[in-house]
Amino acid sequence: MRELMVLSRDTSDSRYFNYQAVSFIPSQRNAMAREDAAYLDLEAFYKTTPPPFGHGLRNFFGFDSSYTNMNNGSYGALPTPVRKFCDDLTTDIEANPDKFYRLYAPEQMRGARVCVAKMIGAEPAECVFVTNASMGITTILRNFEWHEEDTIIKTSITYGAVAQLIKYLCDTPPRPTISTFEFHFPISRDDIARNFRAHVQRLVSERSERNRHGKIVAVIDTIASNPGVSLPWKQMVSICKDAGIWTVVDAAHSIGQELDIDLSVAQPDFWVSNCHKWLFAKRGCTVLYVPTRNQHIIKSPIPTPGVYKSPLDTGFSGRRRFVELFEWTSTVDWVPWLSVVAALDFREWLGGERRINEYTHRLAMAGGARLAILLKTSVMDPEGEHTLSMVNVALPIPGEIKLTAVLKSFFQHTILLQWDTYAAPFYHNGKWWARCSAQIWNELEDFDLMAEALKGVSAALIAYAGKRNAAVAPGDIPLQA
Repeated sequence: MRELMVLSRDTSDSRYFNYQAVSFIPSQRNAMAREDAAYLDLEAFYKTTPPPFGHGLRNFFGFDSSYTNMNNGSYGALPTPVRKFCDDLTTDIEANPDKFYRLYAPEQMRGARVCVAKMIGAEPAECVFVTNASMGITTILRNFEWHEEDTIIKTSITYGAVAQLIKYLCDTPPRPTISTFEFHFPISRDDIARNFRAHVQRLVSERSERNRHGKIVAVIDTIASNPGVSLPWKQMVSICKDAGIWTVVDAAHSIGQELDIDLSVAQPDFWVSNCHKWLFAKRGCTVLYVPTRNQHIIKSPIPTPGVYKSPLDTGFSGRRRFVELFEWTSTVDWVPWLSVVAALDFREWLGGERRINEYTHRLAMAGGARLAILLKTSVMDPEGEHTLSMVNVALPIPGEIKLTAVLKSFFQHTILLQWDTYAAPFYHNGKWWARCSAQIWNELEDFDLMAEALKGVSAALIAYAGKRNAAVAPGDIPLQA
């Protein structure tokens, strides 16, 4: 069996990590998962009765037997039946790639768009696929024609890559302005909406006083990454609509975790959601929604396809339709995008969206409360007002220790290599927190294991930070929440 070389860090050095190459051999469970996928009869499988939610469903994923997955929010996980669909489709494609891409793929892609559009309350002609949410947000924001008088609203918890994209756009001539809306949890949904309305009104009023008439574009999260909290995004979209502000909605965590999305009612100007996180599609698969009324904004995907029409072209008669622009941007693997159909079949077999999310929400609430008790800390959202299937629990690390790139790396290596589990650490409102995901394969006892892991890694991190004697080393730059 081929060995994969990965990097491990020797954390004995109190100041720097020493990288050492170690071999990683795929586990026996992974080998079994590959075999299971190879011989699975999907038609017969979907005639069976699913087991109860919990550890019995671990067998339907390719996890190592020693690994406790409580971080679905980062990468998602591929169920064996969906993997079987993907493997079979890959085999078919490799048998005759010309025939697949030129004759069959477009029709299959239309079928996938129909399925995902129905789930989010949109029209198929308003939905296309891209590789991930960052690519979707980048595509939208880079298609706006920016001017010096324009303003982009972000928040203090906007996803890191998106926040940096906004900074890049404002660093580039003609340099629009950034306006940041601050979040400090705990806070109620009503207070968020009230504060956001005040922020918008203040921004509009100040621009009017300065006789600035450029556009305002607001980037709004449905469910933030860190903290992993559900936001009143529909109210925030409505507030922006009343103020004449464009809305770009980062819904990276929504589809598969949030019920009753219904974009035809919410009416954001743009909306992007990963299907490989909570929906069980293959990585990377993301739906980009642009309502018909705004499709003129999207002049080109990234990269620009050969079917793009330019006013400089001889015989130019108008731009390509939105969907046509995204049908072939470059040679990429279409299997993840088409896996949406298989993911929805698997979820229907499990009992459907509401049953899945009722289980994961209840487990997130109960698990978060249990974790806080065991850690002797607190839950960020004890009443569950902002909690869907991710829960944020304070870590027993003094707030005076700031989260830096070095300490985050120490945390990651320690918890993964010593406990073979993971919860995303972040620093918010003067405290260290961990974000845990609850999924259909988890049970309450997994939070007991997580408590032991977080106790251990927290103690080790405090000791490691103390050894550094408060000296600032390369990489010791405090990270934003």
